[in-house]
Amino acid sequence: MSDEAANSLSSLPTSKVARAARFAKTGLNVGANYVKHYAKRAVGAESTTDDLHAANAAELYGTLSEMKGSVLKVAQMLAMEKNLLPTAYADQFAQAQYQTPPLSGPLVVKAFRDTFGKSPFEVFAEFDLAARQAASIGQVHFARKEGKDLAVKVQYPGVADSIRSDIRLVKPIALRVLGLDEATVRPYMEEVETRLLEETDYNLELRRGQEIADACAGLAHLQFPRYYPELSSIRILTMDWLPGQHLKEFLLTEPPQAVRNQLGQALWDFYMFQLNELRRVHADPHPGNFLLRAAEGGTVGVLDFGCVKEIPADVHRLFTALLTPETLADPDKLAALLTEGGVLRPEDSPTRREFYLRTMQASLELVGRPFRQPTFNFGDPAYMQALYALGDDLMQQPELRQQREPRGSEHFIYLNRTYVGLYALLTELRADIRTRPADEN
Repeated sequence: MSDEAANSLSSLPTSKVARAARFAKTGLNVGANYVKHYAKRAVGAESTTDDLHAANAAELYGTLSEMKGSVLKVAQMLAMEKNLLPTAYADQFAQAQYQTPPLSGPLVVKAFRDTFGKSPFEVFAEFDLAARQAASIGQVHFARKEGKDLAVKVQYPGVADSIRSDIRLVKPIALRVLGLDEATVRPYMEEVETRLLEETDYNLELRRGQEIADACAGLAHLQFPRYYPELSSIRILTMDWLPGQHLKEFLLTEPPQAVRNQLGQALWDFYMFQLNELRRVHADPHPGNFLLRAAEGGTVGVLDFGCVKEIPADVHRLFTALLTPETLADPDKLAALLTEGGVLRPEDSPTRREFYLRTMQASLELVGRPFRQPTFNFGDPAYMQALYALGDDLMQQPELRQQREPRGSEHFIYLNRTYVGLYALLTELRADIRTRPADEN
């Protein structure tokens, strides 16, 4: 067997039983790593905590790669929150942003025969059976047809069913371990499940990709692929092959600061336009979904509109109001907005109410700072250090550690995820950008 064949997946665990069994096996293996670690320590052999983290991270990532679907999405989200994880886990999970073991050739051919009644070699003039990129929901192949270079995304079989199964597996465990009430967390679970299931509908992704690309045509330094409906279906999506490199590769070319700034500006303007004009955002801003080039001073290719968050008008008003200087300067206004958003509740004691007001004011001051200044330097290490310190401080607060129920609107799950991801991209670029239009300064 070739190395490539050995490193591809010929099948996926898609049934509830199979996936539960795989989770159980991982738990046993992680337990075994702890036994090995303490056994070595007992006999005087060297086994550091870092070694233990590395072994467990590799085991968990192997499972996530094999399971794909919703659990691998969790790894991608965790990779954007590097300060929450030991280094070994953050480094291992970061691979989920770029590459996971691909499906074998026969499964790819089967997907085409199930959809078009033809093999990919009959559909396209040229088709590379080896995946160029494999991620959580599907993998990307290079193809050619009528002189055009194309990217063809093939969805893993059984992903939609596995997402439903994973949530059914995880929910009772989370409820029991955290002591949560199902009625309280239901809106949050439904929000996550809805977004994840939407990602499995490539017809929806195609339509959203076309709509957002058309709406953003006037924004500078952005590039979007053209989609091909006649070569697409609910499980196969065909689009132009865009040039460029993912962030990690691009930064190795040591681009000049002016290029970094232009790329950062393009990303910021793209997200602010979506937030304020379209009221819908590309809500999966991990580095694997952007292609960067130094051409024309810096150009961003935008991929993957599988996860798009529609923003209700009242949620948009609340989100933007919380970021204004006027809100931070007026405790009564802040309290009213936090009550509207479900963070403060009528039954809260005065002590708890004061704690949440104080905590949210400090958080909004720091996290919302780029929104309140005419320019912002995301390359300033002091800002990111302050963000990490805030996260550490919040995690040490007894009131938050003891909290047994989520607070705030479920719509903020993906809005917050979007801006965590955007901040992470801009920080990696060390971009110094205009964050408010000139007519607002």
